[in-house]
Amino acid sequence: MPAQQRADARRNYARILAVAEEEVAARGVNASLEQIARTAGVGSATVRRHFPTRRALLEAVSRNRIEALCVRARDLAGADDSRSALLDWLGDVVAYSASARGLAPVLAPEGAGPGSEQVNSCSALLEAAAAPLLRRAARDGAVATSVTFADLITLIVGIALATEHQPDPAGEADRLFRLAVAGLSPGG
Repeated sequence: MPAQQRADARRNYARILAVAEEEVAARGVNASLEQIARTAGVGSATVRRHFPTRRALLEAVSRNRIEALCVRARDLAGADDSRSALLDWLGDVVAYSASARGLAPVLAPEGAGPGSEQVNSCSALLEAAAAPLLRRAARDGAVATSVTFADLITLIVGIALATEHQPDPAGEADRLFRLAVAGLSPGG
């Protein structure tokens, strides 16, 4: 949100975001924008002015957690074991994806492909934070050099979506992530 906005616009933004965080936590990505507007005490046009798309609102709701994941990646970048560092960080991303009801798709790059006009700020932040971890793990032979950030996030989003309606989504997501990392072979 631009700092030069009027004070009432900044207050509206903060109120809308606070209400949206509660609504998304309770109802997932399908939280009603109209309900968010009513609860925040603003019109739906005000919500749309601040957040032109549902995805923009969801990205704003996710921003604090995404920033924490970015800090965690930077903290792990200097770890001795590059494989463990990458897997620890990916485990944190899995935990977030499984706990943030319905928000996993916000992590996936939008409009994949060269020249895409759409930019997903959450995915871009995570990709920039993960790049040193992934590069180092590939350089050390801990990860195949062909593995991309998009591959890893697609795996995580798939796991989160597959487990979101389980009785223990975080536990099941972690189990499936560990299975994917270990592989299907016994002793793998």
